[in-house]
Amino acid sequence: MAALSAGLVGTAGVFASAGAATAHGRTSDTRHHAPTVIATGLNNPRQLAFSPEGELYVAEAGTTGTSNCQTSPEFGTVCVGLTGSVARIGEKGHVNRVVTGLPSSGTASEPIGPSDLVFTGNHEFALVIGLGGSPTYRAGFGSMGRLLGTVVKVDLHHRRHSPKVKKVFDVAGYEAKNNPDGTDIDSNGVGIARTHKGFVVADAGANDVISTRRHGSTVAVLAPVPTTKPVSVPGGPTLPAGFPADAVPTDVVRGPDGAWYVSQLVGFPFEKGASSIWRIVPGHAPQKWATGLTNVTSLAFDHHGRLYAVEIAANGLLSGPTGDLVRIKPHSSTHSVVAGNLFAPYGVAIRGSSAYVTTGSTMETAPGTGQVIKIHL
Repeated sequence: MAALSAGLVGTAGVFASAGAATAHGRTSDTRHHAPTVIATGLNNPRQLAFSPEGELYVAEAGTTGTSNCQTSPEFGTVCVGLTGSVARIGEKGHVNRVVTGLPSSGTASEPIGPSDLVFTGNHEFALVIGLGGSPTYRAGFGSMGRLLGTVVKVDLHHRRHSPKVKKVFDVAGYEAKNNPDGTDIDSNGVGIARTHKGFVVADAGANDVISTRRHGSTVAVLAPVPTTKPVSVPGGPTLPAGFPADAVPTDVVRGPDGAWYVSQLVGFPFEKGASSIWRIVPGHAPQKWATGLTNVTSLAFDHHGRLYAVEIAANGLLSGPTGDLVRIKPHSSTHSVVAGNLFAPYGVAIRGSSAYVTTGSTMETAPGTGQVIKIHL
């Protein structure tokens, strides 16, 4: 599964409901959690993170481009451009793109580029950049696409000039060499977390979680998720129960207990309620920690140890990218909606008693329509 397939569905404006929100059997009064828009004008915002100094940064997948176009079996004609970026959000919502010129590929409705970042110092962070294919596919984009499918380190100490961007790990190269799930060579790194001596990456294309230490190793592989009932595809066939949807891990965070917690989107046909959150201890089989979720793209723990998740489409992507922020109940399939009716939400970061969520993560409307919203918890 190369991408998150948000571009398969129609989109509309951002909706911030102050009333009750309902998602697959869950009801929550969200009046005290009404979102506040704190930043606008973003280009496909994905994950976001706070620096050690408390500044908020957002990875922007960009607006693709018009260069070195090639044919993708999944998306048709795809092109590349240097429109990906990382933005710092100021106190009054000012968007300052501190890193620009990063690769962005795909189609106008489904760009792939910078996806997630994790800080390693006050002015240094690692950034994972997606791909949605193999190293051979990447090579078709020429020099403009050389950082697709990699982890890079960014040094902002001299950001008034040009931040230093250095490739430190080839995620797509690891997939081509090892192919942990044994299927097609397909890499799309979209989530990253820091370890003591490296990083852990959630690869949505490869259906695995890998470590960048010592030339790479596999932390876990997530198996396909069979559909539980027939699913009618708009304009297409009805898929039978048992259709093997790709696992599509999307984010990885370290829990208060030291284990890794991994979210999954679950690929086409994006069945409602099919997503789980996995607890992973290296050397042990992944364990389901929460179930009954739909199209999860991001996770974050608060200072009380409570886990929150973003569902990009609470009823499944084939029904449109209207999603929510959910508080997770461990070892359960019943969870609380904190804020619902959000347009294409994607990433979440928590600071104090507030969650910060990116919305407008698809390009089916227009460039610059992405936002960051603040939700009191």
